[in-house]
Amino acid sequence: MTAATLAAKPLAAETSILKSKWTQLLLGLICMMAISSPQYVWALFTKPLLGALGVELATLQVTFSILIVLQTFFSPFQGYLVDRFGARVLLSIGALLTGLSWVLSAQVNSVMGIYLTYGVLGGLGTGIVYIGIVGLMVRWFPTSRGFAVGMVAAGYGIGAILTTFPIASTLAESGYQHTLTVFGYIIGAVGLLAAQGLRMPDRIENVVSKVLLQAQTGVAPKTMLKTPIFWLMFAMMTMMSTSGLMVISQMGAFAKDFGITNAMVWGMAALPLALTIDRFTNGLTRPLFGWISDRYGRENTMFIAFGLEAIAMTGWLYFRNDPVMFVLLSGVVFFGWGEIFSLFPSTLTDTFGQKHATTNYGFLYMAQGIGSILGGPIAALVYAAFGSWLPVFGLMIGLDTAAALLALFVLKPMRITYLKNAV
Repeated sequence: MTAATLAAKPLAAETSILKSKWTQLLLGLICMMAISSPQYVWALFTKPLLGALGVELATLQVTFSILIVLQTFFSPFQGYLVDRFGARVLLSIGALLTGLSWVLSAQVNSVMGIYLTYGVLGGLGTGIVYIGIVGLMVRWFPTSRGFAVGMVAAGYGIGAILTTFPIASTLAESGYQHTLTVFGYIIGAVGLLAAQGLRMPDRIENVVSKVLLQAQTGVAPKTMLKTPIFWLMFAMMTMMSTSGLMVISQMGAFAKDFGITNAMVWGMAALPLALTIDRFTNGLTRPLFGWISDRYGRENTMFIAFGLEAIAMTGWLYFRNDPVMFVLLSGVVFFGWGEIFSLFPSTLTDTFGQKHATTNYGFLYMAQGIGSILGGPIAALVYAAFGSWLPVFGLMIGLDTAAALLALFVLKPMRITYLKNAV
């Protein structure tokens, strides 16, 4: 046996491991966990940033909207780049941009600087990673998309569990600038290392469903954008994104008004505890409801999950001054929200195919950007106008309820008709 043959064996084994869909799922999960903090721990930074920059809440919350808008509105183009140039290179760039956004945010001393660093760079970086990972998973797992997309989306929802208390502790001890710098380097390094193993599948798994076989070719974005079914899904995702992103971006503010900020629950500060539980339930719901939807139907699952969030937010509002109920119900709220990031991409790819899956989902993901505007600065303006969070919560509960009803009574029959005509 020659030296060349011996050297080739470890390389072949490495290549074989990287071509496993389970390896790709694990690496995608790590990448998603790495980039989750900019969105999900933003509420921890609002208080110190308000003090340091001397601006109003609505002005500062523009940062969060910029983050989500850039993450989503550029996603069709980002999806095209991933399809065109491959996952590893683009996702490496995305991870580096995400980490850099925090490191540079620590160096600026104006709200415009925060907009450009935390908002613009963070939005572009997280968007590349998020849309790229989802696009990979719907290709690697064509017969169990709900579960696979749910798993990596869980990484994005649950990843901040690992950073919420450390970031809160570091903020209290060393201030926001040191916190952003240290965790910025960690985010960039972890995401970059995981991205090195990501690959596109060489072939599509064999499937038995005629609809799935037909879906391997897929519908191009320009055709998809002309269909009413896409715009219905876009409207529904906007509704659900608005309610969830309102909670994520405003939780620190309405927790203060509800008297929760300084409360203790089970010996821990209520707000960081609620945020930690939220990250867990927000992550758990994605593969769980994705798995359920693979077996019992996308729209049926949407109806249950979206309705659950509406009920949970109603209860949350009713028990808003009870620290224990605030913490517990915050977890239920996110359990009814996070699954949108497994249900919508799976439903979209089931409907329009996987050839253009990354780019197509990029267009649908733009709904999250609109939701960030409605749930961020617009919700803050509604609060300022009424001097109360009650109208804001009422609007969010209405959106959740409407999305649940649309899923079962409009989207479901519309998709059945569309797929019958497509086959």
